[in-house]
Amino acid sequence: MLYPIFDYLDRVLDVPGTGVFRYISFRAGMAALFSLIITITFGKKIINWIRAKQIGETVRDLGLEGQTAKKGTPTMGGMMMIAGIIIPTLLFANVNNVYIILLLITTIWLGAIGFIDDYIKVFQKNKDGLAGRFKIVGQIIIGVIVGATLYFHEDVVVREFTNPVSIEEGVVETPSYRDVKVAKTTIPLMKNNELNYEKFLGFLGESITPVLYILLVIFIISAISNGANITDGIDGLAAGTSAIIGLTIAIFAYISGNAIFSQYLDVMFIPNSGELVIFCAAFVGACVGFLWYNSFPAQVFMGDTGSLMLGGVIAVLSLTLRKELLLPLLCGIFLVENLSVIMQVSYFKYTRKKYGEGRRIFLMSPLHHHYQKKNIHEAKIVTRFWIVGILLAIITLATLKLR
Repeated sequence: MLYPIFDYLDRVLDVPGTGVFRYISFRAGMAALFSLIITITFGKKIINWIRAKQIGETVRDLGLEGQTAKKGTPTMGGMMMIAGIIIPTLLFANVNNVYIILLLITTIWLGAIGFIDDYIKVFQKNKDGLAGRFKIVGQIIIGVIVGATLYFHEDVVVREFTNPVSIEEGVVETPSYRDVKVAKTTIPLMKNNELNYEKFLGFLGESITPVLYILLVIFIISAISNGANITDGIDGLAAGTSAIIGLTIAIFAYISGNAIFSQYLDVMFIPNSGELVIFCAAFVGACVGFLWYNSFPAQVFMGDTGSLMLGGVIAVLSLTLRKELLLPLLCGIFLVENLSVIMQVSYFKYTRKKYGEGRRIFLMSPLHHHYQKKNIHEAKIVTRFWIVGILLAIITLATLKLR
C-alpha cells in the first residue's frame, strides 16, 4: 500500500528521501522489522484472547515425556504468523506484482483450510479435524490457481540476455535482452542447468503439457504443505526450520531479480521477482517472532492454521523462482519427516499381512517422535534439526556454482 504512494512522491513530486522505497533491501528490512513487531508485540494479546476463548490443544497420550504438560496450551497461533506475513507485505511490497498476489492468495487460502481444521478439533471436539479429502481438494484448488497463473499469465516471463551484463569503470552497461514466455526450471548440479517443460514433455502434445505442469504444481504444494504439517510436532521445530528455508529462498529471490548477480552466478533472471524478497523477509520475521512464544516450553502452538500455510508458501515461492527441483534438498527436513511416516505405515501393513503382526522401523513416527522415544530432550532434537536445516540450506546455495 505504501509503495505506490512513495513512488508517486518520488517520481512526480520529487520529495527528498522518498526514493529510498525504490530499494528492495530497505523495504525488505522494514518488512522483517514490522513482522517481528506484529508477532511479538501483539502475540501476547492474541495468546490471551485464544486462552480466554479456551482454544487449547487436545493431546493424545502417545507415551512421550512432557506430553501431558502441553494439554490446554493455546493453539491456532498460526493467525499471528499470517498477520505477520500479510500486513508487512501489503505495506512494503508492490501489490500489483503477480508473484506477490499469488503468495498472498496462497497464504490466506491455506491458512483458512488450516483454521477450519483447527476449529473443528477445538470447538467441535473432533480430534480428526477436517476430513482429509477436503484438505486435498483445497490444496488441489490452490495448486490449479498457482499452476495456471505461472504457466499462462503474460507477466510471468524469463529474461534472456544476448550479451552479458558488464561493469566498466563503475558504469553498468545494459545489454540487449528479450523476455520469453516459457515454462522452464532450474536443474541443480548440471552444467546446462535449465529444463524446459514444454520441450521435455512436448512429444505428448501442446495441450497436455500445461495439464502435466499444473499436476506437478499440485503435487509439490501438497507434499511440502503436508510435510510442514507433519514436522509441527514439537516446540519450535516447524517455525525454526521454515525460517531457515525462507531466508535461503530470499537469497535466491534477490539473485534472480538482479541482472548482474543472476548472470554472474548463472542463475535464471526473472523480471519482477525481486519483490519476493520483501515477502520472504516478512515470512522469516513472522517465523522468528512466533518462536518468541513457541520455543520450548511453548506458550502457543501454530496448529494447522500455521503449518499448512508455511509449507504451501515455501512451495509457491520455489515455483515462482523456478527452483522447485531444489526442494528435496532445501526442504530435506520436511521430506524426511514425510518419508518416516510413509515408511512406518507401509512396513507395518506389509509385516502384518506377511507375518500376522505389524512391525515398525522407528520407535514412533514422524522421525522427531522416534528421538523423543529414545529419551532425547525435545529442545535438543529441535536444535539438531535446525543445524541439519542450516547445512542443507548452505548446500542448496552452493549448487549455484557446483556444476
